Amino acid sequence: MDYADSDALMAGPRDTDVLLAHGARGVKVVVVGGFGVGKTTMVGAVSEIPPLTTEETMTQAGVGIDHNPGTASKNTTTVAMDFGRISISQELVLYLFGTPGQERFWFLWNGIFEGALGAVVLVDTRRVEVCFEVVTRLEDRRVPFIVAVNTFPDAPEYPEEELRTALALSESVPLVTCDARDRASCRDTLLTLMVYLCTLAAQETA
Repeated sequence: MDYADSDALMAGPRDTDVLLAHGARGVKVVVVGGFGVGKTTMVGAVSEIPPLTTEETMTQAGVGIDHNPGTASKNTTTVAMDFGRISISQELVLYLFGTPGQERFWFLWNGIFEGALGAVVLVDTRRVEVCFEVVTRLEDRRVPFIVAVNTFPDAPEYPEEELRTALALSESVPLVTCDARDRASCRDTLLTLMVYLCTLAAQETA
């Protein structure tokens, strides 16, 4: 699944300067999920700077190790992380870190999660089970998260309650749909996460 070129979707110029504007606050957000759910695509589609990716070509060495039904056309994979940036406002900039999906690279997650304010869990409804461990790890580390269902063209659609039950999600955790190829859709997903984090912060201070 290739990410769309977001140059044409930007309202203003696309800066390559990674420094924050004076007075702006940088926030770390992690994009997580199983193999092939669209994490690299999402970071690339929404980033206002050329995204940093660590994709490598998949080889026969992964056969029998990376079992990935539903992703037969995928020929590259993230082996460390993806990185991008999006300015929500003049005061708030999100630094996006995409994690590798295969279990054999999960040892990298601890470092990527460090300092994260929140996370987006991408879900492919053809392979919901690959997200169980992702959700568990976020809960264990007490990283707030929302769940975004990536709308693959051939993926089955399920009622929200069925998905919540399958993922053991509480009613308070936002569950949205997202097209990881579309910048506006990815931006709206990140805004949902920011609103959710603000709600949690308000509850803690109430």
